[in-house]
Amino acid sequence: MSKPQPHIIQEGSKQYSLGELKGSELIYDFDKMLVYLNAKGKLLFGETFKTFEEDRDILFKLCNYFIGDEANCKKFGIDVKKGILLSGPVGCGKTSLMKLLRHIVPHQKPYKIIPARNIVFGFNHVGYKTLEDYGNGHYFCFDDLGVEPIGRHYGKDCNVMGEIILSRHDLFLEYHIKTHATTNLNAQELEKRYGNRVRSRMRELFNLIAFDKGSGDKRK
Repeated sequence: MSKPQPHIIQEGSKQYSLGELKGSELIYDFDKMLVYLNAKGKLLFGETFKTFEEDRDILFKLCNYFIGDEANCKKFGIDVKKGILLSGPVGCGKTSLMKLLRHIVPHQKPYKIIPARNIVFGFNHVGYKTLEDYGNGHYFCFDDLGVEPIGRHYGKDCNVMGEIILSRHDLFLEYHIKTHATTNLNAQELEKRYGNRVRSRMRELFNLIAFDKGSGDKRK
């Protein structure tokens, strides 16, 4: 039985190589990864999808994080043990990249991408069980963190995502379970939204990778 080759990805009848094996070491090739990401992006999001040259640095950081290249990540101040908090203006492509990048590491446990507002709507409907559902051992990426409404169940208000982040922080410390998120907010806005205690936990939970403030809306 042949060994699995994590750098060879089959999409339909086409095969993509993301690098090459040199002895027992896998050497990834960033340009080959971009070729695959563009092809996979078209399959996921339609023929108009493309990666942008202006996002090359962000993509390079994210690719190195996902493949676990500790040497390159160290240069960028990225801790491969933590999750990713991908921030940037509305429409810059945060959600699409988080949906896309998990496909370059098919051998790793995938994470589910859940809009934060949907979690709050779930809390409003079923209550505190929602906090348990997302404070467990599954892998999640919380999308659009910080713009969700305050939760309310039977007249009681709850900062739902703040509570979930505290639970995810405990999971990270005890079981090394990662959490990812995307946000349009900056550090000060996140602290205002969730408070200093949650913001402090977020620093331990996430690597912050940020798009340039001037990144345009790619959905236009």
